[in-house]
Amino acid sequence: MAAGGYADLREKLKSAATPHGEELRSTQYTDGKKEQEKEGGGRKRRSRESDEDDPERSDDSCEQRELEARRVRSGVAQRAVFSQEECARIEARIDEVVSRAEAGLYREHTVDRAPLRNKYFFGEGYTYGAQLEKRGPGQERLYRKGEVDDIPGWVHDLVIKRLVADGVIPDGFVNSAVINDYQPGGCIVSHVDPLHIFARPIVSVSFFSDSALCFGCRFQFKPIRVSEPVLVLPVKRGSVTVLSGYAADDITHCIRPQDIKERRAVIILRKTKPDAPRLDSENPLRFSPIERPPPLKAKRSHRRADPDAAHRPRVLEMDKEENRHPSLSRHRRHSNSSENYWRRGQEHDKHRESSGRKVKMRRH
Repeated sequence: MAAGGYADLREKLKSAATPHGEELRSTQYTDGKKEQEKEGGGRKRRSRESDEDDPERSDDSCEQRELEARRVRSGVAQRAVFSQEECARIEARIDEVVSRAEAGLYREHTVDRAPLRNKYFFGEGYTYGAQLEKRGPGQERLYRKGEVDDIPGWVHDLVIKRLVADGVIPDGFVNSAVINDYQPGGCIVSHVDPLHIFARPIVSVSFFSDSALCFGCRFQFKPIRVSEPVLVLPVKRGSVTVLSGYAADDITHCIRPQDIKERRAVIILRKTKPDAPRLDSENPLRFSPIERPPPLKAKRSHRRADPDAAHRPRVLEMDKEENRHPSLSRHRRHSNSSENYWRRGQEHDKHRESSGRKVKMRRH
């Protein structure tokens, strides 16, 4: 038996008195609320202990998690396709894309910059995240045709043709290529590639370094935190990852900051659906940057400016109206216009005398 006559340490902890805590609660709550607090605390304690001590409950949770992980794996296919030499050749081309973007040689919607991650859209681009007027899945829209640059020739020659030859994708499948360029610590939050925009499968090829693709995570920010994933899928440099079925449609995937230890780039190859919504179909009156009408310029008068105009009192619209209607009271005109103007003149003269210098009038 343990010291103090207790056979179980948990019983000793339950009966241990905390006088300071009891005094604090007694000053804040009535006796009835104290009893409710004790009962509620006891229930919470017993619930936590039962979770720890109930092996069946723990096994059920593990079995459910493993079942979901198996479903994810059923929709994932991976293959090592590109050699080290081929990777180096493609990575040099990715560096060229970055240089062209820095030089401003791409269209406006081709480049999307974010902290520690840049996106480059080719063929097709779409609005997402903070760009959306209405947030949430299903609100994404393709840009109008021609608002992003075409897929570069080297992507066709070095990447797409190789995947077609290896039977990864059918010929003519890809019409959208996105390059995600991550710096160490970069990430992309949990998401599902928009079902109403992209057909399946989703194909991605990794370059520069090894990383991991995680499924079923939840992100929290300030500071950034990521929950335990359902599945962590290692992704090697030069490998191809194909998502379909449950892995593409029924669970989110993400890149965690801790999984980007070195620079990493991924080329995502997809096909847009024929009926995918576009921005111009939502609002046909919306102007694209090319079609936006030029701003109207102020008309210039060809008359010469009068140099003494700035020194003469301005004739207000109310004075013009009174001149058009002579039946109005002369006293009203005098009090509303002349008297106010006289007072302003008196105050201006006093200010000039107190300042001791003349104020030069400027013509604007």
